[in-house]
This record gives sequence, C-alpha cells and structure tokens, in this order.
Amino acid sequence: MEAHISKKPKFGFLMLILTVLTLNIAFSHSPAIAQTSGEVPGQALGLNSDADLWRFIREGNSGDVSMKNELAAVMIQSEGDNWRAVRNGPISIYGAAGVLGMIFLLAIFYGWRGRIKIDSGPSGKTIERFGSIDRFAHWLMAGSFVILAITGLNLLYGRYILLPIMGPEAFSLITTAGKFAHNYLAFAFMAGLALSFLLWVRHNIPSKIDIDWIKAGGGIFVKGAHPPARKFNAGQKMIFWIVMIGGFSVSLSGIALMFPFQTAMFAKTFGLLNVIGFDLPTALTALQEQQLNQLWHGIVSLVLMTIILAHIYIGSVGMEGALDAMNSGKVDRNWAKEHHNLWVEEVDAESKSSKKPAPAE
Repeated sequence: MEAHISKKPKFGFLMLILTVLTLNIAFSHSPAIAQTSGEVPGQALGLNSDADLWRFIREGNSGDVSMKNELAAVMIQSEGDNWRAVRNGPISIYGAAGVLGMIFLLAIFYGWRGRIKIDSGPSGKTIERFGSIDRFAHWLMAGSFVILAITGLNLLYGRYILLPIMGPEAFSLITTAGKFAHNYLAFAFMAGLALSFLLWVRHNIPSKIDIDWIKAGGGIFVKGAHPPARKFNAGQKMIFWIVMIGGFSVSLSGIALMFPFQTAMFAKTFGLLNVIGFDLPTALTALQEQQLNQLWHGIVSLVLMTIILAHIYIGSVGMEGALDAMNSGKVDRNWAKEHHNLWVEEVDAESKSSKKPAPAE
C-alpha cells in the first residue's frame, strides 16, 4: 500500500513538468512561426515584417482612427524632421549672417564715407516732401515692421541668446507677449503696406533716368556727384518694390500660419510653376503646407530685415536732412535740389502755374 501511494505523486509531478515544457515551447515558438513568410498572428491583414511596419510609419503614412481628425491618423510626421533641419540649419545660419553682415558693412561704410552732408549747406528754406497721410502710412508700416522683426527674431534665436541670460520665467513671459504682439500688429503692417502702395506706386514706375542713377551709384560714393532724380530715385524704387512684393508675400504666409490648415497656397503656386517647366509636388498635405508657410515666412522676413537695415541707415544717420522727410514732412531746398532735382523743378513749376495773376486795378 505504501509503495503504491509513493509512485502516484511521482507520475503526477512528471506529467506536470511535461505539460509546462510543452506550453512553454508552443508559446515561445508561435510568434516566430506566425511571422514565417511574412504572415502575422491569426492570419490577419498586415505588413510583412517589423521593418516594413516601421518603414510604413516612418514615411508618414496614415492609418485609421476613430477621431474626426485626419492628422491624428499619422503616428510619425517625417516631414517635421526636414522642416526642423532647414529651420534650425540654413535659415537660422544664413539669416543671422545676412543681418549681422549688413550691420557690419554699414559700419565700415560709415567709417569710410561718414555722414553724407548737404554739399552746399542748409539753405534755411524748406519744401514739402510728404504730407500727413504719407507720413502716417510710412510710420504705420515701419513701426509695426520693427516690432514684427524683433519678436520674430526672438522666436528664431531667443532660446539660444536670451534664455540663458534671462532665465525661463522671464523669457517665457516676453516671448508669449511677443507672440501676441506679432499676431495682432501684423494687421497694422498689412494696412500700412496697402496704403503706402496706393499713395506711392505712381512715383515708383521705373524710367530711363534710373539707369543713370544706378551707374552713378546714387552719388553716395563720390562727394558732389548727384545724378538726376524725381521724387523717388532708383534706390528708393528698388526698396519700394522689394517691400511691396516681399511684404505682400510674407503677409500671405503669415495669414496662413494664423489660420492653419485653411489654405493651399504652395500647392497652387507649384502648379502654376509646373506650367512653365518646373517639376514641383502639388499633392501636399495640410501639414506640409503649414511647414512650407513657416519656412517661407522666415526666409522672406529675414531678407526684408537685411535690406531694410540699409534703408534705415541711409534715411537716418547716413545722410544729413533725410530724416526730416518723414518727421516734419519738409526738407531743406538745397538737400532736395541735390538728391531730387527733377522733382523740385516739377514742384516749382506747379507752384507757379497755380498762382493766379493779380487782378487789374
């Protein structure tokens, strides 16, 4: 009896061990067997391997989600890596080089040429150059642009320059305030841009005398060499069209950024360029449109900043009497004759023709 009882537990223990080993082998090998020949467990539809699955996700393909948001179906947006590389790479590097390079060149030019004086000296007599509406349009556009430039530069470079100096709390405060200022003052800039275009476009049509002005370098390199010019010389005309076209373009991209996923500006633009021989992609997703808008907004803004620095210089410390044109609206007659002689002649001719003859006694 005792011998019979002692054999039964041994047999049961042996069966238990065999069962555990069998289940362990079955479960440990079943995934490998299921993955053979590119199959997935349960004969469900799917990709052939983990590598294919990762590649599918990594390329930015979308899956299926219950949310009513097509962007939520994309697990990894690969274009974001490209956007970040361009923004933090070429745009940041070349943008800083352009702005700082212009400041450096203007400093060298000022050291060599000094302030451009009125050759014949101030006459003490003035002539009206810009009326109140002109000056309002200019300062509305210029003032808002300066704030937009400062807040935009902070968004691009602030974390590398200001954050270590100010600390996270102060930097977060001024950056948040700057973001609101950037968004709202953008509309002031667009209003000033449109008004300036309406007021000055007729004076900025290119003409033959602009070629002579360009050949003479505008008279800023050689003392006393002042080429003829009307109300706006060739240099001012170039600034005008750069600001108008660039400002309009940066306004469109800015609106697209403030109201995201509502426009297809780049897809349509690429489609037009393809008509004349380009081969650009037109099947852009809403997120790709936003990324291109952001990159273009940064590029055009930095180009405008670089060019406007030269305009600010020559209109202030670089040339005697130039700032009066947008401050009081009146400039010295000798300054006007030296830099805009044809315009002075036109104004004088209009003034004489508008005078009525004295009545006969």
